[in-house]
Amino acid sequence: MPLVYLVVSGCQTSRPNTAVPPNKALTTIAFGSCSDQKRPQPLWDDIVAQKPDLWIWLGDNIYGDSENMDTLRAKYARQKSNPVYQQLRHSTPVIGVWDDHDYGVNDGGKEYPMRVASQQVMLDFLDVPAESPLRTRQGGYSAHSYGPKGQRVKVILLDGRYFRDPLKKDGKANVPDPTGDVLGEAQWQWLEKELTNSDADLHVIGSGIQVLPEEHIYEKWANFPTARQRLLDLLGKTKPKGAFLLSGDRHMAEVSKVAVPGLGYPLFDITSSGLTHVSPPHEEPNRHRVGNIVSKLNYGLITIDWAAKPLTATVRINGDDKATYLTQAITF
Repeated sequence: MPLVYLVVSGCQTSRPNTAVPPNKALTTIAFGSCSDQKRPQPLWDDIVAQKPDLWIWLGDNIYGDSENMDTLRAKYARQKSNPVYQQLRHSTPVIGVWDDHDYGVNDGGKEYPMRVASQQVMLDFLDVPAESPLRTRQGGYSAHSYGPKGQRVKVILLDGRYFRDPLKKDGKANVPDPTGDVLGEAQWQWLEKELTNSDADLHVIGSGIQVLPEEHIYEKWANFPTARQRLLDLLGKTKPKGAFLLSGDRHMAEVSKVAVPGLGYPLFDITSSGLTHVSPPHEEPNRHRVGNIVSKLNYGLITIDWAAKPLTATVRINGDDKATYLTQAITF
């Protein structure tokens, strides 16, 4: 297999070409978020052992928090140099999108002055080729299709940072802003095109922040209720087959579920966070939650059963030493 040579912060690293063969049906997708490059990273060996067909970063892929691009590059390089993560990169295609700390500023939106430069640094980390259209697009959103007709998966990764209006705050608490937007009009139009008459059988929609929970005080789509409702209405309008949401950010894991008029099946939001650190065990309100909060280091694993009637995707929240903390079967 040919090797591709990359230069990361002055260090040359080799990486096999791990693109998914066009006719290969995905059966296992792993995902996660919130990886502090300075902390121990004990989950990569568990993730590699799953032999996933795809790895999805859902944000806070490093803790950069800087307007200095050399600082961001150095932190990405430290994450990328982890020897067990390198094993994953050499065996599995890697895609992803940012959240706030890797974007460059905590809770940041379109007001972050280095967003254009930071986007290129993120794409470098994800090994996006120099000639890719993603390099000239404003914003880090992307769509990726895998598998043959009848077993096709489309992964849609939303950028909730580049165009997002600033948060309104009351002290430390976020205040809902009915007029605020998350995606920006260009991304909204792109998303509608990706969902309309899509030939995919499964649609995995990733967002750095949670989409469905409404009650906690932290970052979430519900801080922008009009935008959140627009997203749900768009799913009800376009009626994609087999859609569910993935999210990160929260330093814990949970599963949420709502009914969306017009969609024809329940919509799940699977939150997996974090890979290197989590919040202490706690309770918080979420009327959409299914099951319990997981307050242990975790990653997500999707297993697709193409032979099942109806089509079934089983999502697990897994941890260190082959632990499984939550299991949610999603049928369409």
